[in-house]
Amino acid sequence: MELSLLDWSIIIGFLLLSLAIGIRYKGKAEGGLTNFFLGGRNLPWYIAGISMVATTFAADTPLAVSELVASGGVSKNWLWWSFLAGGMLTTFFFSRYWRRANIVTELELIDIRYSGKEAKMLRGFKAVYLGIFMNSMVIAWVNLALNTLLVTFFDIPESQVYLYTFLAMAIAVTYASMSGLLGVAITDTVQFFIAMVGTIILAYLVLDAPEVGGMETITARLPQHYFDFFPSLDNEAASNFHVFSVSIGAFLSFVAVQWWASWYPGAEPGGGGYIAQRMMSVKTEKDSLKATLFFQVAHYVLRPWPWIIVALAAITLYAPEYAMPDTATADMVYAMKEQGTSMEEVMAAIPNSENGDIHRSIEYAFNQRLGYVYAMQDFLPNGLKGLLLVAFLAAYLSTISTQLNMGASFIVNDLYAPYLKKKKKETTPKNLVNVSRLATVVLMIVGLLVTTQIKSISGVWEFIMEAGAGLGAVLILRWYWWRINAWSEIAGMIAPFMAYGFGHMVLDPMFGEAFVTNKGTFYFTVVFTTIVWILVTKLTAPVEESKLKSFVKLIEPDGWWKPVYAKMGIAVPKSNMRLLFGLWISALVMTYSLLFAMGKWIFGENQSALIWGGIGFLGMFILSALLKRMKW
Repeated sequence: MELSLLDWSIIIGFLLLSLAIGIRYKGKAEGGLTNFFLGGRNLPWYIAGISMVATTFAADTPLAVSELVASGGVSKNWLWWSFLAGGMLTTFFFSRYWRRANIVTELELIDIRYSGKEAKMLRGFKAVYLGIFMNSMVIAWVNLALNTLLVTFFDIPESQVYLYTFLAMAIAVTYASMSGLLGVAITDTVQFFIAMVGTIILAYLVLDAPEVGGMETITARLPQHYFDFFPSLDNEAASNFHVFSVSIGAFLSFVAVQWWASWYPGAEPGGGGYIAQRMMSVKTEKDSLKATLFFQVAHYVLRPWPWIIVALAAITLYAPEYAMPDTATADMVYAMKEQGTSMEEVMAAIPNSENGDIHRSIEYAFNQRLGYVYAMQDFLPNGLKGLLLVAFLAAYLSTISTQLNMGASFIVNDLYAPYLKKKKKETTPKNLVNVSRLATVVLMIVGLLVTTQIKSISGVWEFIMEAGAGLGAVLILRWYWWRINAWSEIAGMIAPFMAYGFGHMVLDPMFGEAFVTNKGTFYFTVVFTTIVWILVTKLTAPVEESKLKSFVKLIEPDGWWKPVYAKMGIAVPKSNMRLLFGLWISALVMTYSLLFAMGKWIFGENQSALIWGGIGFLGMFILSALLKRMKW
């Protein structure tokens, strides 16, 4: 694709702006690990909230949503919409605790919550596992998405694409290592607005194009199931290639179990990763809640709709049933694909496949993410091509810079600094910052090496979700139950792997297709893991009394801490659990209702939009009233 001088000017100007922000805030990162990794705990809540949203907006996110919509309609977004319940749980039950803990990383919580050698072992292991292994996997995933965009959009040969990825990562590591989290968060804010403006402009141009004819034409051309907000629970509907149909058991696993039971990067039960980092970086506990609440609403209500609009338009433009010269040819493409025929073989079998439109349509049938890229190629004029490419670069850089900064925080604060303390070696805040900058560079190199070795890791993420089932309950209850100890968390990490293997090798063949369809192994893993970690908790010694007392004094936790309060000789504070559950439910009602109201309004269903909007504003009113009863 050809880029004009204006396009290149926009791209280069954006990259220079990102570097300038890093230089601008370099001095404020020099004061030590708190300054470098938490911005001195002085971030405004809206900057922290926007930074969370920007980090989850990676280069692959619009393409992934486009694929979901093309393969199963709007309702297939429940694969990630279901995480809202866990996100709101973090907002009201944990955000204030994370800020109150006054720690630098989420792993430092292990040190203030648990005691014994097992706690030190757990913290060191997770520093390596999360800081290096999981971090490099996330970086590789984001790099692969950028590679796809570069190859498809720029026609860059695959042999050269890693050079461009290296250059993009070098920009991220430059400003992230100079300015720490403060510069990363400020850059995230700029990048988020650029990314959103770019995707909104693309959605407008696509809808306005004569080939599309607006949303009214799209809703008239596509079957109704594309616009449904809830998946079909009818197994017979699964015979339709484009209907998102799930069993009742599978749907319940999404909306009722997965969000609290499974550990997953970026959606850790109780908060974790870059979410915890942002919650710990703001000025007050109240700011922590406000930042996280803003993130949940923006992430689910505002951000996805421009992508969904383009995805629906792309179906009418590029899907075989609309782009092929006749229905029989389209059916032939889908039938051959379902039989496992390669795209190259389909190309050879379809008449006139060298024709640009037909060629694209076949490619789209095999890779529905390409619909978003094709729309960029077809409908963006000079200047706006550069703007949208900047939007994708912004999305990429915001995610990569956060992963590099967070990964370095685990390595330095939870591995290197405790090692120095154990060896009784002295160091200075400035030296720790320099080591943090070096760790950021090293993580970039490791991430690039992993990227070159991995072609697709979607199966890895599915494995992580199932092989972490049951651990989430420990991560939640460690704040609310005094009896949880380091062995509880260790058991919660090991048991799911055992249950996962047994379930897929023994239970799936034993109970058959219905068991697999209803995610039987997932439920088995949750139950098995829960039983194991509870037994381990009961059979191992409690956390040392002095550690529990210091934790209670610092956090003043709600829940089941009565024995510790009694030993401290103080009354148990009045429980806030009822209020917190009220906040959680009202926030869920508000956010889901506003999400659906936005969609109904876009689809021209104004009466339904008013109903959902009314429910959403009622939830907002109740939420606002309950928030006034919170005591900080």
